[in-house]
Amino acid sequence: MLDLTRRARMGLLLISPERFATIGEGTERGSYRERKEAEAAWMLRDTSRIADVTFTGITWTRDDVQHAIDAFTADKVDCVLAIYLSWAEDFAWIRFLRDMPECPVLFCHRMRDEIRLKDTHDDDEFAEYLCCGGLVGSLEASGSIKRFGRKMMATFAGTWTQVLERAEQFSRAARARALLRQSTFGLLACMNEVMWSTYVDTYALFRDIGPEMRFLSVAELEDTVNCVSDADARATMERIAASYEVLPNVDPVKFLASVRASMGMERMAEKYNLDMLVLNDIDTVLFQHIGLRPGFWPTSPDVKTMVVPEGDIGSGIAFAVLKLLGGGHVNYIEPFHIDVPSGTFDAGHAGPNDYTDPRGKCKISSDVRFAKTKWKYAGAPFAWYVFPEGRKTMLHCSQQTGTFQLVATQVEAIHTEHFLATYSHSHFKPVGEDCQQLFSRLLSQGVTQHYCITDGNLIPAVKDLAMMLGCEFEEV
Repeated sequence: MLDLTRRARMGLLLISPERFATIGEGTERGSYRERKEAEAAWMLRDTSRIADVTFTGITWTRDDVQHAIDAFTADKVDCVLAIYLSWAEDFAWIRFLRDMPECPVLFCHRMRDEIRLKDTHDDDEFAEYLCCGGLVGSLEASGSIKRFGRKMMATFAGTWTQVLERAEQFSRAARARALLRQSTFGLLACMNEVMWSTYVDTYALFRDIGPEMRFLSVAELEDTVNCVSDADARATMERIAASYEVLPNVDPVKFLASVRASMGMERMAEKYNLDMLVLNDIDTVLFQHIGLRPGFWPTSPDVKTMVVPEGDIGSGIAFAVLKLLGGGHVNYIEPFHIDVPSGTFDAGHAGPNDYTDPRGKCKISSDVRFAKTKWKYAGAPFAWYVFPEGRKTMLHCSQQTGTFQLVATQVEAIHTEHFLATYSHSHFKPVGEDCQQLFSRLLSQGVTQHYCITDGNLIPAVKDLAMMLGCEFEEV
């Protein structure tokens, strides 16, 4: 399974001209080479705070650029941060653009916080003047960026502080791209036949986004659930019951069955090394064989597999993107209705939803939506959760054309008490627009009803990742 704790891996490419190397020798601030070596040292130190950095030294020669490419490739860097330290010949840069294997590249011009040049007739001042000429080199390099037209290429100009911020965001997106390409999704057991707009091309999923898809059966899930011992299931149920309020409508037999089914689902996902399980939890075959839909994912902090409901692979991508970019709790919602007087909308979702963030509010409740059905464990309980308050990134993913689309916005989860039976939920308020504007734009974009939310503003990193994956991107 994916190592969600690993840092981004960044190649650092710093380009300088060998012909300037000896200029300024014997001056107060040293030669051009000495000044640039000192600059490279603190650049390496600072970038190492945001990523694991591969750096082979300043690129002065053709051999240097090949050495850098070989090291970046061997270390499997997620991205490369490239900077001209001053003007430099094209030969190193164009070889990098031609020969570096496909990889996200961020080309930056570092603006100095200040420049204090005096009379450049002085050798020390002249060397410093040459050292300050990064804008010349960057502008020249931009022409080759245009000519080569590499995919996953971005440019930026800013102070060093701003470059670091941009590089941190870019490397986070590149890390997510790399992890997605190593990931495995599982579909249990089919896409949802009443929600055709959620269908995606699983070949394109592998080709464009990265995950390999495994197709799992309810029959195997049933066998796995039956192998969960009474002792394990009961110990887990008792731990959950001790952690959250259990409402009077909860049947203990069905509670145990729901916990056992959740544990079976998780163990099956672990068997297949799944990073994401897309569960069609309203499939009648699931109800016939399991008697309920699992309601307590995750049953333990040790569970690593992510889970989304209703057989929606696109929403699994959105969930994984937010998890990989932000690292925090991710929840699953669909907007239900707009309250015009308050300018808010209610949203949430039934079925598996991460309930373990202590900032939220959780109760154990009967699934009243299915309480009157014919299934064996009708009304089996689930973790009824109110999402934590605060600013959220709300992300959608689907494939309404030949290309996947990522559609993102910012919302505020506001104070909410439990009120919407069967659904984990909250009240939400759009940020920077009203509900009419938000949902008019979503309707115009062409989406589905499924969204994922997580803390903070991850939209800039989502935009970078969309570029790297070749996805359509829209901020609404």
